[in-house]
Amino acid sequence: DYAAWTSSIDYIRSLPGYRDGSWPHEMSLAENRGDLERHAGHFAEGKGFTYTVLNPAGTVVGCLYIYPSKDGAYDTRVLSWLRESDSSSEQDFRRAIADWLMSDAWPFERPLYEPFLD
Repeated sequence: DYAAWTSSIDYIRSLPGYRDGSWPHEMSLAENRGDLERHAGHFAEGKGFTYTVLNPAGTVVGCLYIYPSKDGAYDTRVLSWLRESDSSSEQDFRRAIADWLMSDAWPFERPLYEPFLD
């Protein structure tokens, strides 16, 4: 996770949901571990769902975050990123996530997952 996002900070900030620049930001390995533990706690409590995206070799290439929307207009807000070196897969990845969100796997009626515009 740490190597994936730290190698792609500027690229991630160009993606939908990250353009405000609040994340990713510099943090130590210990701070990153705390962030991962927080996400794991949210997952265990059903408060939000964070998934690590791996390539077939098992290397971390991105993350997917599914959390309740705060605005009331949507059931959930979904963010994702792939490392810059995997950006050629971004459109296909986002399409697969959008399809998954609307499948019977999730109870969402109004998920917010902003499109990737290149």
